[in-house]
Amino acid sequence: MEAIIKTGGKQYTVSKGTKLNIEKLEGQAGDSVTFDQILMVGGDEVKIGTPFVAGAKVSAKILSQGKGEKVTIYKYKRRKGYHKKQGHRQFQTRVEIQEISA
Repeated sequence: MEAIIKTGGKQYTVSKGTKLNIEKLEGQAGDSVTFDQILMVGGDEVKIGTPFVAGAKVSAKILSQGKGEKVTIYKYKRRKGYHKKQGHRQFQTRVEIQEISA
C-alpha cells in the first residue's frame, strides 16, 4: 500500500518501511508521529482526496534529528566590486513509515 502525504510544504510518496528526510518536526528519536494530510492512498483500490482523504492516517517513527547538506548562496555584481557569500543548513527529521491506514 502506498500513500502521498503532505508535510513541511512538500509532498512525499511513501510506503511501509520507507525512510525519508523531511522538514523538522518536534520530538525526540524514538517518538511516534502521525500525518493526517493524506492526498492519495493506493492499494487494492485507489482513494484520491479533495484535497485530503477523509479518515486516512500515516504513522511514522522519528529516527533522528539533524541538519541537511550545506547550501552556498553567492551574490555578485560585475564591475561593481560587490560580492557576498552566505551558507545555510536546513534542520531535518529522519522518519520511518510504520503504518498506512485508509
